[in-house]
Amino acid sequence: MKKILVVDDEEDLCEILSFNLKSAGYQVDVAYSAEEAFVKLKNRYDLLLLDVMMTGISGFKFAELIRKDYNNDVPIIFITARDSELDKLSGFRLGADDYITKPFSVKEVLARVGAVLYRSKDRLEKEIENLKRESESKSNPVEEQSGQIITIATLIINNHTKSAFIDKENLKLTKKEFEILYALASKPNKVLTRSEIFDLVWRKEAYVLDRTVDVHIARLRKKLDIYGKYITNKFGYGYCFEQDEIN
Repeated sequence: MKKILVVDDEEDLCEILSFNLKSAGYQVDVAYSAEEAFVKLKNRYDLLLLDVMMTGISGFKFAELIRKDYNNDVPIIFITARDSELDKLSGFRLGADDYITKPFSVKEVLARVGAVLYRSKDRLEKEIENLKRESESKSNPVEEQSGQIITIATLIINNHTKSAFIDKENLKLTKKEFEILYALASKPNKVLTRSEIFDLVWRKEAYVLDRTVDVHIARLRKKLDIYGKYITNKFGYGYCFEQDEIN
């Protein structure tokens, strides 16, 4: 069942969209602000229905942030009363997959949602097949390929596209989580100290706290599911991706 997040500060509209999307067979969550949506993005969604004009962070700004800071390629459909050509171009430049103007018919929304999800599924399957073809000639369960792609059984890490997959499912990793994963997996069995991880991922960002690496790795392990156990803490010294533990 595809999972959709509706982000709009109009509660009545959210209720209408949620009811009709659920009736069409989708699983639906609702956020009444971009700030609330940021929290919900800890979950995985197949599509965002996003209003543009919201109190606080606007829909355009929200889309910009999740594309830049969250390394998130989840499809986005803007739903808004702003219908000028400039507004539509702004939305598409931010990575929108479609743009629906208010007022709209529910049938139109359902049709566009279905079309975007179908295109997204098709793109994902093609990318997975390309990655598999690039990696199938390799026999080592953990290996670096041309400095860009690492395969770990059914886990594929693509440093070129900054994406990771398990069994064809795109992992919703933040930018920092992906960089940590690639740094560790590209150096199997090598312990990286927290300081080394800081230098590789955060570089010279002064606001990073002492426990930031530990917090990010805890979240990463959870998202990696069965592969999370391969990231181990070596006596409080640092972290390692255990190649020898993979069957």
